[in-house]
Order: sequence, then C-alpha cells, then structure tokens
Amino acid sequence: MNTVCNYSSCPQPGTPARVNAPARKIIHCDCDCFYAAVEMRDNPALREVALAVGGRPDQRGVVATCNYEARRYGIHSAMATAQALKLCPDLVVIPPAMEKYRVASRQILAIYGDYTDLVEPLSLDEAYLDVSDSPHCKGSATLIAQEIRKRIVDTVGITASAGVAPNKFVAKIASDWNKPDGLWLVRPDQVDAFVAALPVKKLHGVGKVTAAKLNKLGVQTCADLRSWTLLELQHHFGSFGTRLHDLCRGIDERAVCNERERKSVSVEETYTPDVPDLAACIALLPDLFDKLNARIARAGAGKSVQKLFVKLKFADFHQTTVECVGTAPHMGQYARLMETGHARGKQPVRLLGVGVRLGEAENLEQLSLFADAAV
Repeated sequence: MNTVCNYSSCPQPGTPARVNAPARKIIHCDCDCFYAAVEMRDNPALREVALAVGGRPDQRGVVATCNYEARRYGIHSAMATAQALKLCPDLVVIPPAMEKYRVASRQILAIYGDYTDLVEPLSLDEAYLDVSDSPHCKGSATLIAQEIRKRIVDTVGITASAGVAPNKFVAKIASDWNKPDGLWLVRPDQVDAFVAALPVKKLHGVGKVTAAKLNKLGVQTCADLRSWTLLELQHHFGSFGTRLHDLCRGIDERAVCNERERKSVSVEETYTPDVPDLAACIALLPDLFDKLNARIARAGAGKSVQKLFVKLKFADFHQTTVECVGTAPHMGQYARLMETGHARGKQPVRLLGVGVRLGEAENLEQLSLFADAAV
C-alpha cells in the first residue's frame, strides 16, 4: 500500500484562497479501476494481463473501465472496444457483472458509515465523507482515510485511493494524485499552492474544448486564471465563469450531503474524448442506468418518480434535456429519449446524464411524450 503524501513540496505562487470559510475535514474515496479490480479479485489470472470491462467490439461496445496494464496502451473508459483492441490486440474484454459490483459497493458504503453519517456517494465506487466531527482515529482525517483504505482491502479485496482536504473540490483532485492505492493530503495552509499549480484542465467541468479555449487565451494553470476578473470570466464562459473564479482559488463551500429534499435523482458522466455518435451514446446507457437505479435505491425515491429525463452536452457545449412521463426507470425509454436529444445536436457528445423527476404521486400530471426542456 502506498505511503501517505502531502503537498508541502509544491511551489507557493498565487493569490491566497479565502480563509474565512468554516474548516472542514473532507475525504474523497475512489476505488482503483473498480469493475476491473473486482474481476481481478475473483480471477487472479487476470491481474497479469491487459483487461477491460465493457461491450463487445462487434456490437459497437465501449470500455466501461480497464486495469492499469491496459492503460499503458492508451486504453481508457468510453473508448470503443474495437479501438482498444487495435491498440492492444491481446486485450482481454469481459462483460460487466453489475450485481457483483453493487455487492462490493454496499460493503464499501458500510465501511464509510462506521466513521461518519455524512457520506455522499457519487457512484458505485466513489464518495465524499465529511469527518470533521468524527471521534475516530483521534479526529485525524488522514488516519481515518488510511484505516478505511485498509478495511476495503481486507473486506472487499480491492484497493482504493483517497484525497484529504478542507473541501470537496480539492479532496477529489487529491484522490487522483497518488493513484493507484495511494493517499494524498492537502492541509488548509497548502490549498493555495496546490490549486495555483494545477493545470486548468484539472478543474471540474473543464473538458478539452474549454481547456483549449483557456490555453489559447494564455491560461495554462490556475495561477494564470487568477489574473482574470469575475466579469471577464463571465464574459467568456457565462455562468460557468463564476465557478471557474472560485475553483482556481480553491474555494468550494459545498457541504457533503447525505439527505436533502430531492426534486430529482440523476447520474451523469463527462467523457474524454467525446462520444462520437448516437450508437456509442446508447452503448454507454446500461452503465448509467445501473448507477441511476443504485442512487434511486439509496435515496429511497422509487415511489416518487414522476418523469424520466436524459441530458446531453455536445462538443460545442450546447446542452439539451428531453423528458417524458414515467413512474420507474426504463432502459428502452431512456434509449428513445437519448435518440431524440441526440438528433438536436447531431455531433459528438461530451456529457451524458440520465435521471428521474420526483414529486407526490397524487400530483402526477399527464405530460406529452418527449416534452422539450432544452437549455
């Protein structure tokens, strides 16, 4: 298991992050190549080969995840399986076994719950934990993260990486800093330097198109971005400019939420590179569908579903949402909604989402199929 690292060795440039926000101790835990890790656990022979979990190449399948051996060849999630096999002809491709992954996910969530009630799952394999008030490990978030990672290995048989920081944004970035099987700590007095040195492509919501636009404007790092005023960022990037203004300064005041009054439940993924066409989008639907069902179950929202919707963000950042009446998630319906939404852009897609709208069952209204809620 990798040793604990922190960010004390990084340069110290830039404008200070805001210091008057309440101090929190946030952990972001993220399992390493989750689906592939579970498969390698169950079949140790797979540990020595390039492995991908995903769809069949003759059915325009895509890679859901792959192990680190496969990543050496440039293979990554959302890549067409046929393309992955061109990069690595010896790649072993196996279909997803979602129930097995859900079992592992429930075991991991149970471990998190032993340390705090403030757990916010993002998917089957990652979650935020707020351990600010946890009495465990003498209140040390770093020691809690170490103990959680060890218990995941001992109980589930796979590894997880973790980031520890004062807010969700920095914790999520940090969890990826020492992968696989690592832990990275960013103390409150290190946030400014840690964020200032980040390439802007690391910011949440900045894909290759936005990153290229920023680079063309002379912005490479968050330190560069800090020289821009809020009005300048809003002029170039609209409402997202406000988010960029905060993130490049390490500001993120979002709380870890395990309960809230929900109006919807959804999951979405941003893909790099962009998903090329409708067939590739629909091939990604089963994984999104399973994640959505898991999230609805955790929220206890199954009886409150009133509508189904899909969300697509295209390569040019145009976004559209398509909805219809429905009382439960339905794979075929989502495929039809996705087809309708994709026809509005007819170009590669950078983000896909599926979800449900919630409300009181007696207030269910009969809405027209494919009601347009384009943004």
